[in-house]
Amino acid sequence: MATFYGLGAILMWGLLALFGSLTISIPAFQLLFICFLISSLIMFVRRFLRKESLFRLPTLRLSQWLIGTSGLFSFHFLYFMALKQAPVLEVSLIVYLWPLLLAILVAAHGYRLQAMLGGLIGFMGIVVIMTSKGDLNLSIESSFGYLIALMCALVWSSYSTYLAKSPGEVDDIGWISLAVAVLSLLAHLALESDFSLSTAHWQFTSSAWLGAILLGLGPVGGAFYLWDLGLKQGNQSLLASLSFCAPLISSISLILVGKEPASITLIIAVALIMLGGFIANWRTRKTSHPVTEAL
Repeated sequence: MATFYGLGAILMWGLLALFGSLTISIPAFQLLFICFLISSLIMFVRRFLRKESLFRLPTLRLSQWLIGTSGLFSFHFLYFMALKQAPVLEVSLIVYLWPLLLAILVAAHGYRLQAMLGGLIGFMGIVVIMTSKGDLNLSIESSFGYLIALMCALVWSSYSTYLAKSPGEVDDIGWISLAVAVLSLLAHLALESDFSLSTAHWQFTSSAWLGAILLGLGPVGGAFYLWDLGLKQGNQSLLASLSFCAPLISSISLILVGKEPASITLIIAVALIMLGGFIANWRTRKTSHPVTEAL
């Protein structure tokens, strides 16, 4: 069941582009503040429905606070910074090295080479999807942006690996989200509004607010709770492989609402991602072990 929670997170991340298209008018860090504030509220709503103490403090160790908060915040911070230094297509492609890195990091002993091969094939599926939307144009001028994007991939794969191996409760994500919301608000005030507290900075269209709320409940909020459950209790190797499906789901969702045309490349991408996942997770009967037991 826990693996399905992780799959739910991946499905939500696949809707990021669709919901995000509604929030173009909201500055990046301001949007992050709204999303992570909603993410923290999910914890309080859950506690209220379960008739638990609303303000029971977490039992997080200092290392969990630091790694959890820095992981969630720095991933998004680096992603936005990379987009300022390099084209979105190349940045997105480099960032999606994280499922490949995660597959290698969580692979059972003796299966790392197999995980790498499967991950590379799955990554080729990502390449097929993204190059269908435009031509790759790697340039020396954008090399700093590429480096930041690579750091982004390293941060998320490392954060996910830490989640998989660290103890804790799912409510911990709510407290960490609250910390990230505060950091995002500070970044917004410093980088996007010159420390202005004017209400004019918070006047958006109803569709923009709807998009922000949907992001907070889903891809940039609720998904983190599901990802935590999936990595701690589910099949980590399988989830790493299935993570390549997020851009695929994104393309399909945009096609369904008429924002992108259908293409044969989707079929090719599906085949590559599924093949990569099969190779990364294939085990013989004599050597088959649950991934979580091998960690």
